[in-house]
Amino acid sequence: MKDTRIGFLGAGNMAQAIIRGLLRGGAFVSPGQVIASDPVRKSLEKLQHEYPGLQATSDNAEVCATADVIVLAVKPQIVDKVLAQIAPHFLPRSLLVSVAAGVSTAAMESKLPVGTRVIRSMPNTAATVLAGATAICKGSCATDEDIATAERFFSSVGRTVVLEETLMDAVTGLSGSGPAYVMLMIEALADGGVKVGLGRDTALLLAAQTVYGSAKLLLETGEHPGRLKDMVTSPGGTAIAGLHTLESGGLRRTLIDAVEVATRRAAELGEALDKKLRG
Repeated sequence: MKDTRIGFLGAGNMAQAIIRGLLRGGAFVSPGQVIASDPVRKSLEKLQHEYPGLQATSDNAEVCATADVIVLAVKPQIVDKVLAQIAPHFLPRSLLVSVAAGVSTAAMESKLPVGTRVIRSMPNTAATVLAGATAICKGSCATDEDIATAERFFSSVGRTVVLEETLMDAVTGLSGSGPAYVMLMIEALADGGVKVGLGRDTALLLAAQTVYGSAKLLLETGEHPGRLKDMVTSPGGTAIAGLHTLESGGLRRTLIDAVEVATRRAAELGEALDKKLRG
């Protein structure tokens, strides 16, 4: 990607996270290869201060005129306006990589020149600390090479999977919304620690580090979570007593239901956005 020009339409938190990952140690691209547009000057100034050489503009058309890969990093509610604005300036060689939640590749393609290559992604907020979980899929004109480019992009901010677009709502329900579920669990674990005598700060640190370490253990060992659970659960011990309480309270079923409900809601929102773009 050393010769690739990368443009960002929008310079909010997710765009900043991707830029940070791409520029980390110069492993992917240099600041001079990046151009970002945003109506909020403060966001652009922050990027330019952090990465001297990065080009900033308030003109989306300027991004389209210079970039090989264009990252659509705006709120889903204004995607239709942004696509209408850039369509006349979109170059045939350019690849569009969207991080706009819920907007289908077909809907985006309908607003852009015929043959435009589109990659849709669903990252999560952990990308802002380079520990994201991202799913990507390709539109009707995108190639395997385009998917490989997107994989390199998102591997800079965490882990990436390639899926069919029909599964993107499920991704939204699981990993897209998942940080909220995990934050609630961390908060509840910390509350439990406070109840049994720990200070609030100590309880929160221990709860957060326990969740982080457990996830890291699973990812790095590749072991099934049930096996790792059993390694902690000795006969008649504390863990099995706690697990019994969690099972009695329906934690497993509640989490499954949360993913299912969030997936259905993602599908509903996606349908509304598609109608708006095609309308």
